[in-house]
Amino acid sequence: MAESLSVVVWTKQGCQYCAEVKAYLGEQGFDFKEVDVTDHDEQREILQAKYGVRYVPVVEIGRGHTYKGVTELGLPALKKALEEAQKWDLDSVF
Repeated sequence: MAESLSVVVWTKQGCQYCAEVKAYLGEQGFDFKEVDVTDHDEQREILQAKYGVRYVPVVEIGRGHTYKGVTELGLPALKKALEEAQKWDLDSVF
């Protein structure tokens, strides 16, 4: 049985792009966890260390031990990353 995708959205209050990403994920039926970086610079430090960015939204998509961070703004990059992630064949990766 295929393991479902894990999705984490790094956001902040008042971010229109963040709201757009969360709405899209909800419309597409994806469950996701949210990390709100509003007033939490230590969370932005994590983004800086992992992806070299301090802005949001950042979307992390994973399955098993394989994941991808989407740092590009706009839905086209997110849609492409989700399509690719759904095709991951973990048996061939590990």
